[in-house]
Amino acid sequence: MTDIRARIADETKTAMKAGQKERVMTLRMIGAKIKDADIAARGQGKDALADDDITSTLRGMVKSRQESVKLYRDGDREELAAKEEAEIEVIREFLPPEMDEAALEAAVKAAVSETGAATMKDMGKVMGALKTKFGASLDLGRANGLVKAALSA
Repeated sequence: MTDIRARIADETKTAMKAGQKERVMTLRMIGAKIKDADIAARGQGKDALADDDITSTLRGMVKSRQESVKLYRDGDREELAAKEEAEIEVIREFLPPEMDEAALEAAVKAAVSETGAATMKDMGKVMGALKTKFGASLDLGRANGLVKAALSA
């Protein structure tokens, strides 16, 4: 069992014992999403997800909930937005700390110079270098915008 899976299982047991129903539901939902991703990976002949893959899955869950929050707020459904935000907070507990903006900008600049990227055609090389160097600790969505800005400047 990977580290993240073990933490989720432990947190689920703790929340159940403490009677935290909403937290238990969110933790079970995370576990189900990871199992679904495992099944999809097995269908492609891969083993169970590694922690980096689980982190990517969790980032996807956060992103979809952030989009839902925006839609709920636009539709004046504050109670549903609050529920999604509570789920985001639980999911983020299992994500590595995000780089601050300055560190991310420095990493992008370093990757651009290391790869010799000059145009938007080189974006894949830069993103690949960032992913190789930082793995799951890097939010590729945030990095993407900075890479585009660096290459179009």
